[in-house]
Amino acid sequence: MSMEQLFRECRDLIAKGDFQSLYETEIKRPKKFNWAKEIFEHINAKDDPDATALLWTDAEQTKQFSFREVSLLCNRFLNLLRRKGLRQNHVLYSQIPLLPENWLTVMTSVKGGFRLIPAATILSVHDIVYRFGKLMPDAVIADADNAAKIDEAEVLVGKSVTTKIIVNGSAQGWTSFDEIVLESDEAEAADTNAGDPLFLFFTSGTTGMPKIVTHTHLSYPLGHLTTASWIGLRKGDVHYNISQPGWAKFAWSSFFAPWSVGATVFAFYQKGRFNAAEQLALIQQHKVTTFCSPPTALRMLILEDLKSYKFNLRECVAAGEPLNPEIIEAWRKGTGLTIRDGYGQTESTLLVANLPGHKIKPGSMGKPTFLYDIVIADDNGDEMPVDEEGNITVRTAGTKPNGIFTEYFGDRAKKNDVFKHDLYYTGDKAYKDADGYIWFVGRDDDVIKTSDYRVGPFEVESILLEHESVVESAVVASPHEVRGFVVKAFIVLSNAYEPGAAIAEEIFAFAKKNLASYKTPRIIEFVKELPKTISGKIRRIELRAIEAQKCSQEIKGAFEFFF
Repeated sequence: MSMEQLFRECRDLIAKGDFQSLYETEIKRPKKFNWAKEIFEHINAKDDPDATALLWTDAEQTKQFSFREVSLLCNRFLNLLRRKGLRQNHVLYSQIPLLPENWLTVMTSVKGGFRLIPAATILSVHDIVYRFGKLMPDAVIADADNAAKIDEAEVLVGKSVTTKIIVNGSAQGWTSFDEIVLESDEAEAADTNAGDPLFLFFTSGTTGMPKIVTHTHLSYPLGHLTTASWIGLRKGDVHYNISQPGWAKFAWSSFFAPWSVGATVFAFYQKGRFNAAEQLALIQQHKVTTFCSPPTALRMLILEDLKSYKFNLRECVAAGEPLNPEIIEAWRKGTGLTIRDGYGQTESTLLVANLPGHKIKPGSMGKPTFLYDIVIADDNGDEMPVDEEGNITVRTAGTKPNGIFTEYFGDRAKKNDVFKHDLYYTGDKAYKDADGYIWFVGRDDDVIKTSDYRVGPFEVESILLEHESVVESAVVASPHEVRGFVVKAFIVLSNAYEPGAAIAEEIFAFAKKNLASYKTPRIIEFVKELPKTISGKIRRIELRAIEAQKCSQEIKGAFEFFF
Protein backbone atom coordinates (compact mmCIF):
# COMPACT_ATOMS: atom_id res chain seq x y z
CA MET A 1 0.00 0.00 0.00
CA SER A 2 1.37 3.42 -0.97
CA MET A 3 1.37 6.27 1.54
CA GLU A 4 -1.31 8.01 -0.50
CA GLN A 5 -3.50 4.91 -0.27
CA LEU A 6 -2.79 4.58 3.45
CA PHE A 7 -3.81 8.18 4.18
CA ARG A 8 -6.97 7.79 2.07
CA GLU A 9 -7.90 4.63 3.96
CA CYS A 10 -7.21 6.17 7.37
CA ARG A 11 -9.19 9.33 6.67
CA ASP A 12 -12.16 7.17 5.55
CA LEU A 13 -11.99 5.10 8.75
CA ILE A 14 -11.79 8.24 10.90
CA ALA A 15 -14.79 9.73 9.11
CA LYS A 16 -16.77 6.53 9.78
CA GLY A 17 -15.67 6.43 13.41
CA ASP A 18 -14.25 2.95 12.78
CA PHE A 19 -11.36 3.28 15.19
CA GLN A 20 -10.99 -0.47 15.71
CA SER A 21 -9.99 -0.87 12.06
CA LEU A 22 -7.36 1.83 12.55
CA TYR A 23 -5.73 -0.35 15.21
CA GLU A 24 -5.70 -3.23 12.73
CA THR A 25 -4.31 -1.20 9.79
CA GLU A 26 -0.93 -2.48 8.60
CA ILE A 27 1.58 0.35 8.25
CA LYS A 28 4.81 -0.33 6.40
CA ARG A 29 7.47 2.31 6.75
CA PRO A 30 8.45 3.65 3.29
CA LYS A 31 12.01 4.51 2.31
CA LYS A 32 10.93 7.76 0.65
CA PHE A 33 8.18 10.13 1.71
CA ASN A 34 7.25 13.76 1.13
CA TRP A 35 3.91 14.62 2.72
CA ALA A 36 3.54 17.92 0.84
CA LYS A 37 3.78 16.17 -2.51
CA GLU A 38 2.15 12.79 -1.83
CA ILE A 39 -0.68 13.86 0.47
CA PHE A 40 -1.37 17.60 0.28
CA GLU A 41 -0.87 17.90 -3.49
CA HIS A 42 -1.86 14.41 -4.66
CA ILE A 43 -5.02 14.26 -2.53
CA ASN A 44 -6.19 17.68 -1.34
CA ALA A 45 -5.03 19.95 -4.17
CA LYS A 46 -5.93 17.30 -6.77
CA ASP A 47 -9.32 16.10 -5.46
CA ASP A 48 -10.65 19.42 -4.07
CA PRO A 49 -8.48 22.25 -5.43
CA ASP A 50 -11.06 24.98 -4.74
CA ALA A 51 -12.02 23.84 -1.23
CA THR A 52 -10.90 26.16 1.57
CA ALA A 53 -7.65 25.02 3.16
CA LEU A 54 -7.10 28.03 5.45
CA LEU A 55 -9.65 30.49 6.82
CA TRP A 56 -7.70 33.23 8.58
CA THR A 57 -8.91 36.33 10.39
CA ASP A 58 -7.63 39.02 12.72
CA ALA A 59 -11.21 40.23 13.37
CA GLU A 60 -10.61 43.23 11.08
CA GLN A 61 -10.11 41.28 7.86
CA THR A 62 -10.63 37.70 6.75
CA LYS A 63 -8.61 35.79 4.15
CA GLN A 64 -9.35 32.44 2.53
CA PHE A 65 -6.87 30.20 0.76
CA SER A 66 -7.89 27.18 -1.28
CA PHE A 67 -5.81 24.02 -1.42
CA ARG A 68 -4.70 25.02 -4.93
CA GLU A 69 -3.66 28.51 -3.75
CA VAL A 70 -1.67 27.13 -0.81
CA SER A 71 0.13 24.76 -3.17
CA LEU A 72 1.00 27.55 -5.65
CA LEU A 73 2.14 30.00 -2.97
CA CYS A 74 4.38 27.34 -1.43
CA ASN A 75 5.93 26.63 -4.82
CA ARG A 76 6.72 30.32 -5.22
CA PHE A 77 8.22 30.55 -1.74
CA LEU A 78 10.27 27.42 -2.35
CA ASN A 79 11.62 28.90 -5.57
CA LEU A 80 12.54 32.12 -3.75
CA LEU A 81 14.43 30.23 -1.04
CA ARG A 82 16.23 28.11 -3.62
CA ARG A 83 17.18 31.22 -5.56
CA LYS A 84 18.66 32.58 -2.32
CA GLY A 85 20.79 29.46 -1.99
CA LEU A 86 18.76 27.28 0.38
CA ARG A 87 19.12 23.56 -0.35
CA GLN A 88 17.72 20.31 0.97
CA ASN A 89 18.68 19.63 4.63
CA HIS A 90 19.55 23.29 5.24
CA VAL A 91 18.12 24.76 8.46
CA LEU A 92 15.30 27.33 8.29
CA TYR A 93 14.41 29.28 11.44
CA SER A 94 10.87 30.74 11.57
CA GLN A 95 9.64 33.41 14.01
CA ILE A 96 6.37 34.84 12.72
CA PRO A 97 3.14 35.74 14.52
CA LEU A 98 -0.05 33.90 13.61
CA LEU A 99 -0.08 34.98 9.95
CA PRO A 100 -0.82 32.87 6.84
CA GLU A 101 2.91 32.80 6.12
CA ASN A 102 3.29 30.28 8.96
CA TRP A 103 1.39 27.62 7.05
CA LEU A 104 3.31 28.43 3.87
CA THR A 105 6.62 28.17 5.73
CA VAL A 106 5.83 24.73 7.16
CA MET A 107 4.54 23.43 3.82
CA THR A 108 7.53 24.81 1.95
CA SER A 109 9.91 23.21 4.46
CA VAL A 110 8.25 19.83 3.97
CA LYS A 111 8.29 20.04 0.18
CA GLY A 112 11.81 21.48 -0.02
CA GLY A 113 13.29 19.06 2.50
CA PHE A 114 14.49 21.83 4.84
CA ARG A 115 15.00 21.34 8.56
CA LEU A 116 12.59 23.77 10.23
CA ILE A 117 13.05 25.39 13.65
CA PRO A 118 9.70 26.97 14.64
CA ALA A 119 10.07 29.72 17.26
CA ALA A 120 7.48 31.64 19.25
CA THR A 121 7.30 35.38 18.73
CA ILE A 122 7.51 36.05 22.47
CA LEU A 123 11.06 34.71 22.59
CA SER A 124 13.57 37.30 23.71
CA VAL A 125 16.95 38.10 22.20
CA HIS A 126 18.46 35.96 24.96
CA ASP A 127 16.29 33.02 23.87
CA ILE A 128 17.32 33.45 20.24
CA VAL A 129 21.00 33.59 21.21
CA TYR A 130 20.54 30.30 23.09
CA ARG A 131 18.97 28.68 20.00
CA PHE A 132 21.56 30.06 17.57
CA GLY A 133 24.27 28.85 19.93
CA LYS A 134 22.85 25.33 19.75
CA LEU A 135 22.26 25.37 15.98
CA MET A 136 22.91 28.30 13.65
CA PRO A 137 20.32 28.39 10.85
CA ASP A 138 21.08 28.81 7.17
CA ALA A 139 18.01 31.02 6.69
CA VAL A 140 15.42 32.82 8.79
CA ILE A 141 11.93 34.16 8.20
CA ALA A 142 10.44 36.70 10.61
CA ASP A 143 8.19 39.73 10.89
CA ALA A 144 9.66 43.19 11.50
CA ASP A 145 9.61 43.00 15.32
CA ASN A 146 11.36 39.64 15.42
CA ALA A 147 13.73 40.58 12.61
CA ALA A 148 15.16 43.26 14.92
CA LYS A 149 15.67 40.64 17.66
CA ILE A 150 17.39 38.31 15.21
CA ASP A 151 19.73 41.07 14.01
CA GLU A 152 20.72 41.74 17.63
CA ALA A 153 21.19 38.02 18.33
CA GLU A 154 23.51 37.69 15.32
CA VAL A 155 25.80 40.33 16.81
CA LEU A 156 25.83 38.60 20.21
CA VAL A 157 26.68 35.16 18.81
CA GLY A 158 29.19 36.60 16.34
CA LYS A 159 27.66 34.84 13.32
CA SER A 160 25.41 35.96 10.48
CA VAL A 161 22.53 34.19 8.79
CA THR A 162 23.03 34.00 5.03
CA THR A 163 19.40 34.36 3.95
CA LYS A 164 16.84 36.49 5.80
CA ILE A 165 13.19 36.83 4.70
CA ILE A 166 10.93 39.45 6.27
CA VAL A 167 7.12 39.37 6.42
CA ASN A 168 4.94 42.49 6.68
CA GLY A 169 7.78 44.98 6.75
CA SER A 170 11.27 45.84 5.57
CA ALA A 171 14.75 45.96 7.09
CA GLN A 172 18.29 46.35 5.85
CA GLY A 173 19.78 43.03 4.79
CA TRP A 174 16.38 41.34 4.60
CA THR A 175 14.48 40.15 1.51
CA SER A 176 10.75 40.84 1.41
CA PHE A 177 8.49 37.80 1.40
CA ASP A 178 6.43 39.66 -1.20
CA GLU A 179 9.11 38.83 -3.77
CA ILE A 180 7.45 35.44 -4.18
CA VAL A 181 5.19 37.11 -6.77
CA LEU A 182 8.21 37.11 -9.09
CA GLU A 183 8.65 33.34 -8.81
CA SER A 184 7.24 30.46 -10.83
CA ASP A 185 4.11 28.57 -9.77
CA GLU A 186 5.90 25.27 -10.39
CA ALA A 187 8.47 23.67 -8.12
CA GLU A 188 9.86 20.16 -7.84
CA ALA A 189 9.60 18.47 -4.46
CA ALA A 190 12.82 17.41 -2.79
CA ASP A 191 13.64 13.70 -2.88
CA THR A 192 13.25 13.20 0.87
CA ASN A 193 13.87 9.98 2.77
CA ALA A 194 11.21 9.09 5.32
CA GLY A 195 13.87 9.29 8.03
CA ASP A 196 15.31 12.66 7.02
CA PRO A 197 15.00 15.37 9.72
CA LEU A 198 12.08 17.74 9.19
CA PHE A 199 11.41 19.54 12.49
CA LEU A 200 13.84 20.68 15.13
CA PHE A 201 11.58 21.63 18.03
CA PHE A 202 12.97 23.33 21.09
CA THR A 203 11.01 21.94 24.05
CA SER A 204 9.05 24.32 26.25
CA GLY A 205 11.41 23.82 29.15
CA THR A 206 9.09 22.73 31.97
CA THR A 207 11.92 20.87 33.70
CA GLY A 208 15.08 22.63 32.55
CA MET A 209 16.70 24.32 29.58
CA PRO A 210 15.04 23.59 26.23
CA LYS A 211 16.18 20.50 24.36
CA ILE A 212 16.11 20.07 20.57
CA VAL A 213 13.69 17.34 19.54
CA THR A 214 14.19 15.95 16.02
CA HIS A 215 11.21 14.70 14.01
CA THR A 216 11.35 13.24 10.53
CA HIS A 217 9.42 13.48 7.29
CA LEU A 218 7.51 10.41 8.43
CA SER A 219 7.13 10.77 12.21
CA TYR A 220 4.99 13.91 12.29
CA PRO A 221 2.95 13.66 9.07
CA LEU A 222 2.04 10.01 9.62
CA GLY A 223 2.04 10.19 13.40
CA HIS A 224 -0.61 12.87 13.44
CA LEU A 225 -3.19 10.55 12.00
CA THR A 226 -3.59 9.69 15.69
CA THR A 227 -4.36 13.37 16.32
CA ALA A 228 -6.89 13.43 13.49
CA SER A 229 -8.60 10.32 14.88
CA TRP A 230 -8.75 11.81 18.39
CA ILE A 231 -10.35 15.03 17.17
CA GLY A 232 -12.63 13.08 14.86
CA LEU A 233 -11.71 15.24 11.87
CA ARG A 234 -13.52 14.81 8.58
CA LYS A 235 -13.21 16.30 5.14
CA GLY A 236 -15.18 19.56 5.11
CA ASP A 237 -14.74 20.28 8.82
CA VAL A 238 -13.74 23.76 9.98
CA HIS A 239 -11.16 23.08 12.65
CA TYR A 240 -9.96 25.64 15.19
CA ASN A 241 -6.94 24.99 17.36
CA ILE A 242 -6.02 27.68 19.88
CA SER A 243 -2.28 27.59 19.46
CA GLN A 244 0.54 29.90 18.57
CA PRO A 245 3.37 29.12 16.13
CA GLY A 246 6.62 28.09 17.72
CA TRP A 247 5.64 24.98 19.57
CA ALA A 248 4.69 21.48 18.53
CA LYS A 249 0.92 21.76 19.08
CA PHE A 250 0.67 24.15 16.13
CA ALA A 251 2.07 21.45 13.83
CA TRP A 252 -0.17 18.89 15.54
CA SER A 253 -3.58 20.41 15.22
CA SER A 254 -3.25 23.52 13.06
CA PHE A 255 -1.42 21.77 10.24
CA PHE A 256 -0.96 18.01 9.83
CA ALA A 257 -4.11 16.64 11.47
CA PRO A 258 -6.66 18.78 9.57
CA TRP A 259 -4.86 18.86 6.24
CA SER A 260 -4.20 15.10 6.29
CA VAL A 261 -7.98 14.57 6.07
CA GLY A 262 -8.88 17.55 3.86
CA ALA A 263 -10.40 19.75 6.59
CA THR A 264 -10.34 23.55 6.70
CA VAL A 265 -8.03 25.20 9.23
CA PHE A 266 -9.54 28.21 10.99
CA ALA A 267 -7.08 30.67 12.53
CA PHE A 268 -7.67 33.76 14.62
CA TYR A 269 -4.80 36.20 15.04
CA GLN A 270 -5.64 37.98 18.29
CA LYS A 271 -3.15 40.81 18.68
CA GLY A 272 -3.99 41.79 22.24
CA ARG A 273 -4.68 39.75 25.36
CA PHE A 274 -6.84 36.65 25.18
CA ASN A 275 -10.49 37.68 24.96
CA ALA A 276 -12.81 34.78 25.73
CA ALA A 277 -15.99 36.47 24.48
CA GLU A 278 -14.34 37.38 21.17
CA GLN A 279 -13.07 33.83 20.74
CA LEU A 280 -16.52 32.35 21.27
CA ALA A 281 -18.17 34.86 18.92
CA LEU A 282 -15.76 33.91 16.12
CA ILE A 283 -16.31 30.19 16.71
CA GLN A 284 -20.01 30.88 16.22
CA GLN A 285 -19.60 33.26 13.27
CA HIS A 286 -17.27 31.04 11.24
CA LYS A 287 -19.21 27.85 11.96
CA VAL A 288 -16.32 26.00 13.54
CA THR A 289 -17.13 22.28 13.78
CA THR A 290 -14.12 20.89 15.67
CA PHE A 291 -12.26 22.69 18.41
CA CYS A 292 -9.01 22.12 20.31
CA SER A 293 -7.90 24.25 23.23
CA PRO A 294 -5.37 24.13 26.05
CA PRO A 295 -6.88 23.97 29.56
CA THR A 296 -5.51 27.46 30.27
CA ALA A 297 -7.81 28.97 27.62
CA LEU A 298 -10.75 26.76 28.59
CA ARG A 299 -10.61 28.04 32.16
CA MET A 300 -11.36 31.49 30.75
CA LEU A 301 -13.91 30.36 28.16
CA ILE A 302 -16.12 28.60 30.73
CA LEU A 303 -16.49 31.86 32.66
CA GLU A 304 -18.57 33.22 29.76
CA ASP A 305 -22.27 32.59 29.19
CA LEU A 306 -21.78 29.63 26.84
CA LYS A 307 -25.51 29.01 26.47
CA SER A 308 -25.95 32.39 24.75
CA TYR A 309 -24.02 31.20 21.67
CA LYS A 310 -25.27 29.05 18.81
CA PHE A 311 -22.36 26.83 17.88
CA ASN A 312 -21.89 24.39 15.01
CA LEU A 313 -19.44 22.43 17.15
CA ARG A 314 -19.44 18.64 16.90
CA GLU A 315 -16.20 17.69 18.67
CA CYS A 316 -14.13 19.42 21.38
CA VAL A 317 -10.75 18.29 22.68
CA ALA A 318 -8.08 19.62 25.02
CA ALA A 319 -4.33 19.10 25.19
CA GLY A 320 -1.21 20.65 26.66
CA GLU A 321 -1.90 19.69 30.27
CA PRO A 322 -4.26 17.21 31.89
CA LEU A 323 -7.85 18.37 31.84
CA ASN A 324 -9.46 18.95 35.22
CA PRO A 325 -12.93 17.33 35.58
CA GLU A 326 -14.64 20.57 36.64
CA ILE A 327 -13.73 22.15 33.26
CA ILE A 328 -15.28 19.20 31.43
CA GLU A 329 -18.49 19.55 33.42
CA ALA A 330 -18.75 23.34 32.99
CA TRP A 331 -18.26 23.03 29.20
CA ARG A 332 -20.84 20.23 29.00
CA LYS A 333 -23.41 22.30 30.87
CA GLY A 334 -22.77 25.31 28.63
CA THR A 335 -22.53 23.65 25.20
CA GLY A 336 -23.97 20.15 25.57
CA LEU A 337 -20.62 18.75 24.40
CA THR A 338 -18.01 16.78 26.30
CA ILE A 339 -14.40 17.90 26.02
CA ARG A 340 -12.22 14.86 25.39
CA ASP A 341 -8.74 14.78 26.85
CA GLY A 342 -5.61 13.66 25.03
CA TYR A 343 -1.96 13.20 25.90
CA GLY A 344 1.22 13.52 23.91
CA GLN A 345 4.55 15.32 23.87
CA THR A 346 6.81 17.34 21.65
CA GLU A 347 8.76 14.06 21.40
CA SER A 348 5.73 12.19 20.05
CA THR A 349 2.35 12.62 18.49
CA LEU A 350 -0.86 11.77 20.36
CA LEU A 351 -0.11 8.79 22.63
CA VAL A 352 -3.30 8.45 24.70
CA ALA A 353 -6.78 9.81 24.07
CA ASN A 354 -10.49 9.67 24.67
CA LEU A 355 -11.79 8.94 21.16
CA PRO A 356 -15.13 10.12 19.76
CA GLY A 357 -18.02 7.92 20.87
CA HIS A 358 -15.97 6.07 23.46
CA LYS A 359 -16.89 5.96 27.15
CA ILE A 360 -15.18 8.73 29.09
CA LYS A 361 -14.01 8.48 32.67
CA PRO A 362 -13.68 12.11 33.82
CA GLY A 363 -10.09 12.78 34.85
CA SER A 364 -8.65 9.95 32.73
CA MET A 365 -6.60 10.67 29.61
CA GLY A 366 -8.24 7.70 27.88
CA LYS A 367 -6.58 4.74 26.16
CA PRO A 368 -3.53 4.33 23.86
CA THR A 369 -3.96 5.51 20.26
CA PHE A 370 -3.54 3.16 17.33
CA LEU A 371 0.15 3.76 16.56
CA TYR A 372 1.44 3.07 20.07
CA ASP A 373 1.79 0.28 22.62
CA ILE A 374 1.75 2.15 25.94
CA VAL A 375 3.20 0.43 29.01
CA ILE A 376 3.06 1.69 32.61
CA ALA A 377 6.48 0.46 33.71
CA ASP A 378 8.91 0.71 36.59
CA ASP A 379 12.46 2.00 36.23
CA ASN A 380 13.64 -1.48 35.20
CA GLY A 381 11.18 -1.82 32.33
CA ASP A 382 8.76 -4.18 34.11
CA GLU A 383 5.05 -3.51 33.67
CA MET A 384 3.25 -2.24 36.76
CA PRO A 385 0.16 -3.98 38.14
CA VAL A 386 -3.28 -2.44 37.63
CA ASP A 387 -3.86 0.77 39.63
CA GLU A 388 -0.19 1.11 40.60
CA GLU A 389 1.74 4.23 39.61
CA GLY A 390 4.63 3.94 37.18
CA ASN A 391 6.33 5.57 34.21
CA ILE A 392 4.40 6.23 31.01
CA THR A 393 6.46 4.44 28.37
CA VAL A 394 6.10 3.42 24.73
CA ARG A 395 7.21 -0.02 23.58
CA THR A 396 9.98 0.26 20.96
CA ALA A 397 11.05 -3.37 20.59
CA GLY A 398 11.63 -4.36 16.96
CA THR A 399 11.15 -0.96 15.35
CA LYS A 400 10.56 2.47 16.77
CA PRO A 401 6.89 3.46 16.45
CA ASN A 402 6.01 5.92 13.74
CA GLY A 403 5.48 9.22 15.54
CA ILE A 404 8.32 9.03 18.07
CA PHE A 405 11.23 11.47 17.70
CA THR A 406 14.65 10.22 16.61
CA GLU A 407 17.04 12.14 18.86
CA TYR A 408 17.76 15.08 21.08
CA PHE A 409 20.00 16.99 18.69
CA GLY A 410 23.50 17.21 20.11
CA ASP A 411 22.62 15.31 23.30
CA ARG A 412 23.20 11.57 22.92
CA ALA A 413 23.32 11.05 26.69
CA LYS A 414 19.78 12.39 27.11
CA LYS A 415 18.54 10.15 24.29
CA ASN A 416 20.12 7.10 25.95
CA ASP A 417 18.46 8.13 29.20
CA VAL A 418 14.94 7.95 27.75
CA PHE A 419 15.36 4.98 25.36
CA LYS A 420 16.07 1.89 27.46
CA HIS A 421 14.67 -1.59 28.17
CA ASP A 422 13.08 -1.52 24.66
CA LEU A 423 10.91 1.36 25.90
CA TYR A 424 10.72 5.11 25.44
CA TYR A 425 10.35 6.80 28.84
CA THR A 426 8.21 9.93 28.55
CA GLY A 427 9.21 11.32 31.95
CA ASP A 428 5.58 11.32 33.10
CA LYS A 429 3.88 9.23 35.77
CA ALA A 430 0.49 7.52 35.53
CA TYR A 431 -1.42 4.39 36.41
CA LYS A 432 -3.71 2.12 34.35
CA ASP A 433 -7.03 0.88 35.69
CA ALA A 434 -8.67 -2.51 35.10
CA ASP A 435 -10.46 -1.20 31.99
CA GLY A 436 -7.23 -0.01 30.35
CA TYR A 437 -7.81 3.70 31.03
CA ILE A 438 -4.70 5.72 31.88
CA TRP A 439 -4.72 8.27 34.71
CA PHE A 440 -2.09 11.00 34.78
CA VAL A 441 -0.19 11.62 38.01
CA GLY A 442 2.42 14.19 36.99
CA ARG A 443 5.89 14.80 35.63
CA ASP A 444 8.44 12.61 37.36
CA ASP A 445 10.11 15.75 38.69
CA ASP A 446 6.76 17.17 39.84
CA VAL A 447 5.70 14.23 42.04
CA ILE A 448 5.91 15.28 45.71
CA LYS A 449 7.51 12.91 48.23
CA THR A 450 6.14 13.81 51.67
CA SER A 451 7.00 11.55 54.63
CA ASP A 452 6.54 8.07 53.10
CA TYR A 453 3.88 9.16 50.61
CA ARG A 454 3.94 10.23 46.95
CA VAL A 455 1.54 12.95 45.83
CA GLY A 456 0.72 13.78 42.22
CA PRO A 457 0.09 17.54 41.82
CA PHE A 458 -2.66 17.10 39.23
CA GLU A 459 -5.11 15.44 41.65
CA VAL A 460 -4.62 18.15 44.26
CA GLU A 461 -4.90 20.96 41.69
CA SER A 462 -8.12 19.47 40.32
CA ILE A 463 -9.72 19.49 43.77
CA LEU A 464 -8.61 23.06 44.47
CA LEU A 465 -10.09 24.20 41.16
CA GLU A 466 -13.48 22.91 42.28
CA HIS A 467 -13.56 25.70 44.87
CA GLU A 468 -15.45 28.67 43.45
CA SER A 469 -12.70 31.16 44.37
CA VAL A 470 -9.86 29.37 42.54
CA VAL A 471 -9.09 30.21 38.90
CA GLU A 472 -5.70 28.48 38.66
CA SER A 473 -3.51 26.46 40.96
CA ALA A 474 -0.06 24.90 40.91
CA VAL A 475 1.04 22.40 43.52
CA VAL A 476 4.71 21.82 44.36
CA ALA A 477 6.91 20.43 47.11
CA SER A 478 8.01 22.79 49.88
CA PRO A 479 11.05 21.75 51.96
CA HIS A 480 10.18 20.65 55.52
CA GLU A 481 12.65 19.74 58.27
CA VAL A 482 10.61 16.76 59.52
CA ARG A 483 8.66 15.43 56.54
CA GLY A 484 11.26 16.23 53.91
CA PHE A 485 8.65 18.05 51.88
CA VAL A 486 5.05 19.15 52.31
CA VAL A 487 2.40 20.02 49.73
CA LYS A 488 2.20 23.69 48.83
CA ALA A 489 -0.39 25.30 46.54
CA PHE A 490 0.16 28.51 44.60
CA ILE A 491 -3.32 29.87 43.87
CA VAL A 492 -4.72 32.53 41.55
CA LEU A 493 -8.07 33.80 42.87
CA SER A 494 -11.00 35.01 40.81
CA ASN A 495 -11.63 38.75 40.74
CA ALA A 496 -14.47 38.34 43.22
CA TYR A 497 -12.11 37.33 46.03
CA GLU A 498 -9.30 39.07 47.88
CA PRO A 499 -6.31 37.15 49.23
CA GLY A 500 -6.30 36.80 52.99
CA ALA A 501 -6.54 34.48 55.98
CA ALA A 502 -10.32 33.99 55.69
CA ILE A 503 -10.31 32.62 52.14
CA ALA A 504 -7.16 30.61 52.87
CA GLU A 505 -8.88 28.90 55.80
CA GLU A 506 -11.90 28.19 53.63
CA ILE A 507 -9.74 26.58 50.92
CA PHE A 508 -7.78 24.58 53.51
CA ALA A 509 -11.05 23.21 54.91
CA PHE A 510 -12.33 22.40 51.41
CA ALA A 511 -9.13 20.54 50.55
CA LYS A 512 -9.15 18.61 53.83
CA LYS A 513 -12.72 17.51 53.17
CA ASN A 514 -11.97 16.27 49.64
CA LEU A 515 -8.40 14.93 49.87
CA ALA A 516 -6.54 12.37 51.93
CA SER A 517 -4.69 14.05 54.77
CA TYR A 518 -1.24 13.48 53.24
CA LYS A 519 -2.40 15.12 49.97
CA THR A 520 -3.89 18.18 51.64
CA PRO A 521 -1.86 21.38 51.08
CA ARG A 522 -0.07 22.53 54.20
CA ILE A 523 0.78 25.91 52.68
CA ILE A 524 -1.21 28.21 50.40
CA GLU A 525 0.27 31.24 48.72
CA PHE A 526 -1.94 33.58 46.68
CA VAL A 527 -0.30 34.96 43.54
CA LYS A 528 -1.49 37.16 40.65
CA GLU A 529 -0.27 34.73 37.99
CA LEU A 530 1.63 31.47 37.55
CA PRO A 531 4.85 31.16 35.54
CA LYS A 532 4.20 29.38 32.26
CA THR A 533 6.01 28.19 29.17
CA ILE A 534 5.27 29.62 25.74
CA SER A 535 2.80 26.79 25.25
CA GLY A 536 0.85 27.66 28.40
CA LYS A 537 2.15 24.87 30.63
CA ILE A 538 2.81 25.74 34.26
CA ARG A 539 6.52 25.88 35.06
CA ARG A 540 6.50 24.03 38.37
CA ILE A 541 10.31 23.82 38.19
CA GLU A 542 10.39 27.61 38.58
CA LEU A 543 7.96 27.53 41.50
CA ARG A 544 10.01 24.79 43.20
CA ALA A 545 13.16 26.88 42.84
CA ILE A 546 11.43 29.96 44.28
CA GLU A 547 10.10 27.92 47.17
CA ALA A 548 13.47 26.32 47.94
CA GLN A 549 15.15 29.74 47.99
CA LYS A 550 12.45 31.24 50.24
CA CYS A 551 12.75 28.35 52.70
CA SER A 552 16.54 28.53 52.80
CA GLN A 553 16.31 32.23 53.62
CA GLU A 554 13.27 31.76 55.91
CA ILE A 555 11.25 34.25 53.90
CA LYS A 556 7.45 34.27 54.14
CA GLY A 557 5.32 35.65 51.32
CA ALA A 558 2.92 38.54 51.92
CA PHE A 559 -0.05 36.30 51.08
CA GLU A 560 1.29 32.98 52.35
CA PHE A 561 -0.76 30.96 54.84
CA PHE A 562 -0.10 27.74 56.75
CA PHE A 563 -2.46 24.92 57.69
